[in-house]
Amino acid sequence: MMGEDVTKEFSSKDLTAKYKGLLDILRGCESLAVAFSGGVDSTLLLYAAREALGSKAVAITATPSYVPGRERREAAAFCREHGIEQIILDVDGLSIPGFRDNPPDRCYICKKALFTEMLRAAEERGIAHLAEGSNLDDMGDYRPGLKALAELEIMSPLKAAGMTKADIRAISRELGLPTADKPSYACLASRFAYGETITEEKLAMVEAAEDYLIGLGFRQVRVRIHGEDLARIEVTPEEMAQAFYLKNDITAELRRTGFRYVTLDLAGYRTGSMNEALK
Repeated sequence: MMGEDVTKEFSSKDLTAKYKGLLDILRGCESLAVAFSGGVDSTLLLYAAREALGSKAVAITATPSYVPGRERREAAAFCREHGIEQIILDVDGLSIPGFRDNPPDRCYICKKALFTEMLRAAEERGIAHLAEGSNLDDMGDYRPGLKALAELEIMSPLKAAGMTKADIRAISRELGLPTADKPSYACLASRFAYGETITEEKLAMVEAAEDYLIGLGFRQVRVRIHGEDLARIEVTPEEMAQAFYLKNDITAELRRTGFRYVTLDLAGYRTGSMNEALK
């Protein structure tokens, strides 16, 4: 609870030290809004902020159309279950200047606009700080959004506490958080090849296709869209045989969502596959 110095002992001294370090960072905040998506990282951060600050920690969630509906629902359910105030920002992401054009720095454009709105909302409520869930592993890929966070001086407590993704999952598991083994889900805009215009129709196609595949039991999946009507499906190597076995059903359903051509990427799932074109 808020104000206590007793830190949960985890299965290793390293995890215990990192979680204690995280709580110490958070206790140094007078009040805090956590940019909360319902994902693995921001869920642990919000949970720890609640432990460190009590009701002085709140969640703030932006809901542009390129955030999957299932993610918004799970984020809201977590806040309700833990009695955490959730500030909802209904943002029209496609109206952000330059975003629809999907340039290589799209993530910078998006995060600069969204986090500016989050800062404004936090300041209006007298909240002293805004934090987000980047971790040490996020430094290894092309992530222009990190530049926006630095420019706006957004806190990244998980990174400051020296946590990797594996640390976050391990601590979440020992805390009993529902996201401990949750697959990673970037925003739907990351499914578009750079330079291809992002539209509501295409976003809906991608979301419907991924929801269908998740409903079939695929755990880690991406449906990348190329042009107007080609879907490139990424699943893990372990699930590729199952995708091929269900190829007829998958093809029929994705065609119903609006795709004409449906392909399976033999290289399998990997984060940031659209960034390969930049290299």
